[in-house]
Amino acid sequence: MQYQLKYGRRLLKFEVIQSPRKTLQIEVYPDQRIRVKAPNGIQPEEVARRVQRKGRWIVRQLDYFQQFEPRTPPRKYIGGETHLYLGRQYRLKILQAGECSVKLVRGYFRISVNGSPTPQITQSLLDQWYTEKAQIKFTEAFERCWPKFERMGLNKPMLVIKRMKTRWGSLSENGRLTLNIDLIRAPAACIDYVVTHELCHLQHHNHSPAFYTLLEKSMPDWKKRKHRLELSLI
Repeated sequence: MQYQLKYGRRLLKFEVIQSPRKTLQIEVYPDQRIRVKAPNGIQPEEVARRVQRKGRWIVRQLDYFQQFEPRTPPRKYIGGETHLYLGRQYRLKILQAGECSVKLVRGYFRISVNGSPTPQITQSLLDQWYTEKAQIKFTEAFERCWPKFERMGLNKPMLVIKRMKTRWGSLSENGRLTLNIDLIRAPAACIDYVVTHELCHLQHHNHSPAFYTLLEKSMPDWKKRKHRLELSLI
């Protein structure tokens, strides 16, 4: 459900998603979306009151992300266009060849297409390449970050990689760590941050002060990495 309310001179538009949860959570995304995750049955008036109470923080987040506009336009998957991999930009060089392939060569994604190249084929080949690299790089990040949590006697979660619309990672109640394929575009240090953030949820299943204490202990520079992640993929 979509709602809006006035906070000072600002009009805050937000989406409310209800689910079987105990607490209300407000999230602000780099594309200026505001999402409220609320317990089932909560009254709209109560949601509005909570959003109003957090208005200063919401406006501060919106202003923070606003400074990075204009955003990168939608990708067209044509020659010369830039795409990210591990925090670096590479230009597309599209060639006709006997077989399809994607290779990184001297600052370029060299995409070979068997037949006439189209944006759809180029996107499909690049997405497949990203998926293969994500399997490798995310597993490496997981293995780098896991030893600190293993020493705490925690059970090692299963790693799952898929595309998610609004999150970089998540940890399910049954101990499954899911990472967004698109995270492969971010620097390795940022991938490690997301993995560490989610692994902290093995001990603390919310964003309580205890959670942030553990995150600070596990990764003292997590704020810098988070900031870099927000900048690198906008």
